[in-house]
Amino acid sequence: MTLLVLLAGVVGLAVGSFLNVVIHRVPAGESVVRPPSHCRCGAAVAPRDNVPVLSWLLLRGRARCCGEPISRRYPLVEAATGLAFAGVTAWVLQLAETTGWPLSEGSHPGNGMGTAGSWVALAAFLYLAAASIALAMIDIDTFRLPAVMVLVSWLVGGILLGGAALLSGQSQVAVRTLLGGLALWLLYRLLHAVYPAGMGYGDVRLAALIGGYLTWFGWQVLLAGAFLGFLVGGVVGIALMVVKRSNLKAHIPYGPYMLAGTWLGLLVGQPIMAAYLRLTGLT
Repeated sequence: MTLLVLLAGVVGLAVGSFLNVVIHRVPAGESVVRPPSHCRCGAAVAPRDNVPVLSWLLLRGRARCCGEPISRRYPLVEAATGLAFAGVTAWVLQLAETTGWPLSEGSHPGNGMGTAGSWVALAAFLYLAAASIALAMIDIDTFRLPAVMVLVSWLVGGILLGGAALLSGQSQVAVRTLLGGLALWLLYRLLHAVYPAGMGYGDVRLAALIGGYLTWFGWQVLLAGAFLGFLVGGVVGIALMVVKRSNLKAHIPYGPYMLAGTWLGLLVGQPIMAAYLRLTGLT
């Protein structure tokens, strides 16, 4: 388990390096493939200067070619992606070992990653981790979520989540995932229609993606994740007003809060809903 988590972290560092390209180029409508990585002065970045995190440290945050400062964001995104990949892998491995996740015929606690569905599910949530970082950073920078990225994520996430469910013998989970994405999309579409100035249509598209991921675990997790997204956004919005960095009319990117609520819902949504149902006497 430890070796796989470490390997996932290393892969995450490399993915984080690519995400830096995505974050910079996609909003500008540029290709993420060509030209290769280059400095602001136009010089190509040598492979030895393109090693995630390590190159930035060795260069002391300055370009070798011209001495211009290199933003701290680059190593931070790389490190964050590496940690996210390691964390998601450890979480999935723990779930697989303790619950036989994803539950399927012949799967039970102790099987670990014993089914193809488990590995495809791991790929699905690693993809969500990478997409979450890229989309959150782009939304913070530009106050928009590029349609192409969200729509590609619909396709990739849908194939991986649906494939994991089908490989695990749980076709009903694939159907539930689709219905959950549609349900959260409809909720955000209604909110956008009622108050379009308060929510961009990119958030509506994102709702379909995160709705599918949340409902893959169940309807209760969808409710928890959706609520936690609103809660995180509200708390941060109030905090910004308290420190006078915004006001009620300020434009605040909402995508990062939706994504934060999603991950909180995935990680702790089930125990939160179980506790709520016990407190209200609904169980």
